[in-house]
Amino acid sequence: MTQDSFTPGVVAGRLDDAAYETQFADLHPPLANHEALVAADRCYFCHDAPCITACPTDIDIPLFIRQIATGTPDAAAKTILSQNIMGGMCARVCPTETLCEQACVREAAEGKPVLIGQLQRFATDHLQAKGVHPFERAASTGKTVAVVGAGPAGLSCAHRLAMLGHDVVVHDGHPKSGGLNEYGIATYKTTGGYAQAEVDWLCQIGGITIKHGQSLGADLPLTGLQADFDAVFLGIGLGGVNALGLENADKTGVLDAVDFISDLRQAPNAMDVPIGRDVVVIGGGMTAVDAAVQAKLLGALNVTLAYRRGRDRMNASVFEQDLATSKGVRIMTHAVPITVHGNGAVREIEFEYVGDDMQGTGQTVRLAADQVLVAIGQTLQADAGPDLDGKKIAVTETGQTSLTGVWAGGDCASGGDDLTVTAVAEGRDAAMDIHATLMGDV
Repeated sequence: MTQDSFTPGVVAGRLDDAAYETQFADLHPPLANHEALVAADRCYFCHDAPCITACPTDIDIPLFIRQIATGTPDAAAKTILSQNIMGGMCARVCPTETLCEQACVREAAEGKPVLIGQLQRFATDHLQAKGVHPFERAASTGKTVAVVGAGPAGLSCAHRLAMLGHDVVVHDGHPKSGGLNEYGIATYKTTGGYAQAEVDWLCQIGGITIKHGQSLGADLPLTGLQADFDAVFLGIGLGGVNALGLENADKTGVLDAVDFISDLRQAPNAMDVPIGRDVVVIGGGMTAVDAAVQAKLLGALNVTLAYRRGRDRMNASVFEQDLATSKGVRIMTHAVPITVHGNGAVREIEFEYVGDDMQGTGQTVRLAADQVLVAIGQTLQADAGPDLDGKKIAVTETGQTSLTGVWAGGDCASGGDDLTVTAVAEGRDAAMDIHATLMGDV
């Protein structure tokens, strides 16, 4: 039987091959040479540019845009990568609309910022397409560092340490490197296997060994790493997922949005991924939006994103919210899930409307649902180790934990936004502090 958007239940193949290819095409196609020159020409090349301050990795944005404008995109790429070795990925997934582009003086004056993110991608893609690595490794220091987690923080830390002459062994529990870049980002944001290509390119610096299938815990104890290496960096992310917390939420069809996104990213073909006719996503962050949009792109007839507060309180940016609605996702606010209905499998989910004070109004609504994707936050999964600050590892400004010789950064650490670009910055800064400590400069 041929499936389509009206087929009830959770099924694969709701669209034809051509439709899937179109649906999951690059969200922002790369700029052509002429487009990049035109976009670069709009930059005022500000002194004390506010866009630099707004960038978590402190990239000299006016400089790299000037380098593009003068026909030297590879030099622009080196300017970017010297501060953010994962500048290619960040150009694709970073919420530039709330960071550098929001701070752009063109945005303030005209409501139309310089296309900083797309220009950054233009430069980094130009260099990486050549297979060229712009940095050379320093002479060996004889020091070894263990990095746990091959996500943005861990890879950024590993690259900077290797460039400074240390030998780095990266341990990761997944079969592929990349962390959320590989497993947790919407497919239409990173097409063509870019996450793995960037990891391979990054490792060209040398001095980095990656071991998969190794997670921190009984088989890879932190004490063992401390004994075997001169320093340890933890970039373990947030492996746990907050449960929905409803007594009858264990019905078939109620899934973690993180797992849904991962399954889609790892599927050989999007048409192989089953999706419901009526999908409800619970949450208000980037993961919730990514899941909702991709459910719609897979051919779901009705997709509703339900959030307990107003749209102004959603962690997802206005751009991401607008993207969701443009794809046909309905955003329902001030709604708290109270009951999952169904006999074995979910058939409906019931919400109660709440006010701004989160007090229930007594008014309820039921939504048809043969799939419910839960995206209400992730939690740290780690055995006894460094002290915690709330639910994350407590760290100093340079990433030092309460344990001597152990640093941490990225989503697992306190103090930063849960963004790829922030994780890269924290990994880089921790590497510099590790280097200074190992070389006796502090």
